[in-house]
Amino acid sequence: MPTHSLQPTGDPPSTVLPTGSTPLSSKVAGALAALACFVACAVPLLIVAGILTGAGAVLLQHTLFAAAVGLVVAALTMWWLHHRRTRQTDQGR
Repeated sequence: MPTHSLQPTGDPPSTVLPTGSTPLSSKVAGALAALACFVACAVPLLIVAGILTGAGAVLLQHTLFAAAVGLVVAALTMWWLHHRRTRQTDQGR
């Protein structure tokens, strides 16, 4: 009868992305920031169409611009951290 060992064999799979690639979380945050900018720019059209009025439009537009700025900062931070980690692992080899 074969016995099975619970000990791991070999190296664990690498979770580091290849150099030059962008992590998915950074791409998602960037896409959401672009969507927020698009919607914020569409607010004047929503006002003309009568879907939004005065105070609601101002609040929505400022909120969307703030969210877009926050998402851009998050995307750039994730990208910077990823490239910092990959440079460290490349130099450590």
